[in-house]
Amino acid sequence: MTLPEIFKEAHSRDIGLISITDHDNIACQVIAVVLHAEDGIRYLSGVELNISFSHPRYRDGKAISLDVLGYQYESDNPALTIKIVELIAYRRHRAEEILDNINREFKKRGLAPFTRKDLEAIEETVDGAFGRPHIANYMVMKGIVASRQEAFDRYLVACNVPKMPLSLEEASSLIRGAGGKLMLAHGNDPNGTSLAAFTTSIEEQCRIIREAMLPFLDGIECWHSRLSPETTSAYISLARENGLMVSGGSDCHQDPIIMGTVDVPASVAGQFGIGEAERRP
Repeated sequence: MTLPEIFKEAHSRDIGLISITDHDNIACQVIAVVLHAEDGIRYLSGVELNISFSHPRYRDGKAISLDVLGYQYESDNPALTIKIVELIAYRRHRAEEILDNINREFKKRGLAPFTRKDLEAIEETVDGAFGRPHIANYMVMKGIVASRQEAFDRYLVACNVPKMPLSLEEASSLIRGAGGKLMLAHGNDPNGTSLAAFTTSIEEQCRIIREAMLPFLDGIECWHSRLSPETTSAYISLARENGLMVSGGSDCHQDPIIMGTVDVPASVAGQFGIGEAERRP
């Protein structure tokens, strides 16, 4: 969806506060600020960064992948802008390596390999940071698989290449250095990058956050389309105990469109000095 389409959809769903948090990309933010004023929807600058995080008690100290959300930062901050450029370049290189891995699988199955033209065709569909969903969409379009999920199940999980490593400390320094706030995203997401890779115990997850993450976080995402009520309650308590902000959102990736389906309290907006939204955030 284009930015105008996103805001039109948000308006139709009576959403009062929105933040577009592209992975490793902030190119849309300046235009989004203009569009939100036209649609009467309050807006927070946003970005989702993938980090590498380890804890000595889990997985023999081996790192896992987590997501963090940066909000209300200055999008023209030099240090943040430079790092984003590096992340985007790395994502493009990563996509090439993923296609190489897929081609090895294609060879086993007697399928024609992806070529440079295929890479360029996929890249033309990218508006932001190059990721595996773009490859999945192309595979569906070419008739190689029937759905995006099948593309991941048959190829993209096994053929994955790690993202550019970014530490929690570096992500925190970048976002805070740009005047923003950093949140741990979907910390107990059973299907995504989360602390569930260490432990499914919510109590243990809260202990990890207290022990190793608090100095670098401004808040925790407590409401999310894949967080249980038990997780939400525990994370809210953790945030209150430690003076952290709370945030929430649907994590809509546009297919299917689920924006506005998570009941986030209107008071969340006030933490950012915006004032409570007239519509539901």
